[in-house]
Amino acid sequence: MTATPNSLFRHYLDSLIQQGTTRTSLTDEARNVLRTWYVTAKQGSRPAAAVPATPPSPPVSPEPPPQAEPAPASVSSGAPEPPELFPESREPASTVALPEGTMEDKLQYLRDLAQNWQPARELNSLRDTMVFATGNPHTELMLIGEAPGYYEEVQQEPFVGRAGEKLNQILKAMGLSRDMVYISNIVKFRPALPNQRTNNRAPTPEEIEACLPIIMNEIQVIQPKMIVALGGTAAVGLLGIQGSVSSMRGRFHDLNGIPVRVTYHPSYLLRSDSPREKRKVWEDMLAVMERLGMPISEKQRGYFLPRE
Repeated sequence: MTATPNSLFRHYLDSLIQQGTTRTSLTDEARNVLRTWYVTAKQGSRPAAAVPATPPSPPVSPEPPPQAEPAPASVSSGAPEPPELFPESREPASTVALPEGTMEDKLQYLRDLAQNWQPARELNSLRDTMVFATGNPHTELMLIGEAPGYYEEVQQEPFVGRAGEKLNQILKAMGLSRDMVYISNIVKFRPALPNQRTNNRAPTPEEIEACLPIIMNEIQVIQPKMIVALGGTAAVGLLGIQGSVSSMRGRFHDLNGIPVRVTYHPSYLLRSDSPREKRKVWEDMLAVMERLGMPISEKQRGYFLPRE
């Protein structure tokens, strides 16, 4: 099914709700788009005017009838086309030419490039402190989130604070640690809010598109055997497909030949203490472990299963 701008916008709002966001700011353009959708929907719900059974005869006029206007090239629904939230292609609009050298040289180049990445800076909607990545670049497993939050900005490291602790617990249950995997975000700067303190927001589609070339080149440099997309915003940004986490998880996706597993963001588990939800995330991690050929004990397979 082809995603519509309305459905993309609903997905974006759903992702905010999943992260616990209760308020968000709107640009003037966004307000105008929402107002257009509202007016169109309201007009579409009105009953049509009654049509007379026999239309009246047109009045006779000595003047010649006016010339008909040329037909338009395409038929419009009457409502202006809203701006596209996510393009269909995952090819970044801006290209990056990586230098020759070691993996570490290339990552340092991307780190320096991201610090003053103009497509992101020109938006004037992101804060100034860059949070790049952490972990081992010589790894088979790469985990990607959406953007840094308050604690990540303070420590300048992805996935710290309570969500980071939850991710550490997941990795430990897999037999891994932070220094054995590579952890990054699509957007390298904390999305800004008016009078912002510790409150966070999800990055907008525009912010994700601006920052996409950096993370795509990170993936090219790391060349992991597996990517885990943490949360719906990261999954939509990376894969360019639409849907909720529940509709995207449970199977592998493909990103330029690399399998991608979508699962819930660690912050989701902080809000849902249900063993059933924890089991969903753990089943995704078991699938990742199996695909990577990692050893799995019977004890690990039984985590978060209902007790008999």
